[in-house]
Amino acid sequence: MPEIQKSLRPIIVAVPAVGLLIGMATHLMGFSPWSGWIWTAATIPVLLVLLAEIIVSLRRGDVGLDIIAAFSMSAALIFGEHLAAVVVALMYAGGQYLESFAERRASREMTALLARMPRTTMRHRAGKLEEIDLDSVEPGDRLLVRQGDVVPVDGTVVEGVAVLDQSALTGESVPIQRSAGEAIMSGATNAGAAFSMLASRRAAESTYAGIVRLVEAAQRSRAPMSRLADRFALIFLGATIALAAAAWFWSGNPIRAVAVLVVATPCPLILAVPVALVSGLSRAAKHGILVKGGKALETLAQVRSLVFDKTGTLTHGRARIVSTTLTSGFSANEVLRLAASLDQASKHVIAETLVDEARSHGLQLTVPNDVTETPGEGIEGLVDGRRVIVGGLRFVSRRATRPPVPSPAAQTTTGPLTVAVAVDGEVAGILLLADQLRAGTDALLRALRDLGIERIVLATGDRREVARSVVAALSIDAVRSDLTPDQKTLVVLSERKNGPVMMIGDGVNDAPALAAADVGMAMGAKGSAASVETADVVLLVDQLDRVLPAILIARRSRTIALQSVYAGIGLSIAGMIAAAFGFLTPVEGALLQEVIDVTVILNALRALYDPPAG
Repeated sequence: MPEIQKSLRPIIVAVPAVGLLIGMATHLMGFSPWSGWIWTAATIPVLLVLLAEIIVSLRRGDVGLDIIAAFSMSAALIFGEHLAAVVVALMYAGGQYLESFAERRASREMTALLARMPRTTMRHRAGKLEEIDLDSVEPGDRLLVRQGDVVPVDGTVVEGVAVLDQSALTGESVPIQRSAGEAIMSGATNAGAAFSMLASRRAAESTYAGIVRLVEAAQRSRAPMSRLADRFALIFLGATIALAAAAWFWSGNPIRAVAVLVVATPCPLILAVPVALVSGLSRAAKHGILVKGGKALETLAQVRSLVFDKTGTLTHGRARIVSTTLTSGFSANEVLRLAASLDQASKHVIAETLVDEARSHGLQLTVPNDVTETPGEGIEGLVDGRRVIVGGLRFVSRRATRPPVPSPAAQTTTGPLTVAVAVDGEVAGILLLADQLRAGTDALLRALRDLGIERIVLATGDRREVARSVVAALSIDAVRSDLTPDQKTLVVLSERKNGPVMMIGDGVNDAPALAAADVGMAMGAKGSAASVETADVVLLVDQLDRVLPAILIARRSRTIALQSVYAGIGLSIAGMIAAAFGFLTPVEGALLQEVIDVTVILNALRALYDPPAG
């Protein structure tokens, strides 16, 4: 029903229900002539609402099976089948209400994301707390997040320990902890004590606001399978009218035509598909997978080829220490602590990596002094009274009394970055950093093969030797390296000969390829805005393993939708034939059709749940 009529649905259901009961009561009391008038009066409001819907739909160019419902009610009233008319009216109105209820239930997870959007937050200002609108938050504002509050914007913890429940965003049931200096994502719920944070983005630019926009776009989307249902509706409409006319012509009894029309009202084709697909969207959201509408979900179910980006997709997108070679009496932790302490004074990405590594190991960093940085080469300064130098091999070698000797790992490994650390003029150690594969990548690719993914391709802008070294042990059919964004797009287009293609990436340079793919999937809601906006599917948590449940949910939802359609249409056709031969009265036909409708809707709701194990 149109939006303006959604609030009237309970009333539209109540009118024929009350009319049916009153008419039956008057019939049992011996006032049979009045029963027909009461049933007619209860049918007309539903018929008028239905006619208004049909007019609105025709103006949009949509022709649906609501026309059959109008025909069946009108024919039943014209030929004196008043009881059948009110039963059809009740069943039609009830079916519409049931469909609406099912869609609300199916979209509960996505709607919950919208409902959780905070409107205000508490800000520290001049030694006091003030409640302000979310849109008033500026980067650099110090905010208080109370217990139970939703984190309003992206930022970092500045005081206290944040215990965050991210289940609504990522599906993870275990809360996470973030200490002072660590980044936190908007949309998570504070499950612990109050803490203070420093805003790094405005509300409209934060992760959760982006997720809300994506959810709203997904809810407005309409699946191609639903459009296919509309086309089938025209065929079914024509077949229904032809069968009803034939039954009347050959039997000479118009009641048979009425019975045929009644059995076809309404059709499971237009009920099951949207419910199953919305159920799939909701189930995916529960797993931290945001699918932008039914079209993307249906296409995802048919993917046969995958194209992966490397950095930030197959790998974490940031370097990690993979080995440490010690050249003096220092321990590995002490070398890292001294290097990270000095690197606190640098904004270089490698410096930030070393600082993060040290903090993840629980090392206590000290403030450096007398710091001098040579951009692109290295940094030196005093840490705990000791002269520390951190940088590339050549930079440190020129300043150390004993030059470093490259480690065997640095000589044999392709791609990793070597960082030397010197203390008081002597090389203390050599750190080997590399962007490592995500854990479980090989198992994921094997599982995707088992699902029927026929071809997996790596498309990256990195050098050929780096790309091949990263994926050497993986089940990948082809490696395309040294690619520009437009060349990545050509790789995606060339893979279409093998079937529908899904591209998975996270960066700005991946956006054109994501748009060119049949399905584009962006890694993490904190990825580049270009990739997130372009992609059809967004993983709300930065975990590649969510690709597998995304495809499984899509396939199951599509299968359930088709099952409901085939079963419902088959039963409806059987009932129409039985009615044409006089084996079903109009009232019996109306009751049979409602049983079919309820059955296919309940079956479609199975897409809300994971399949039983085993």
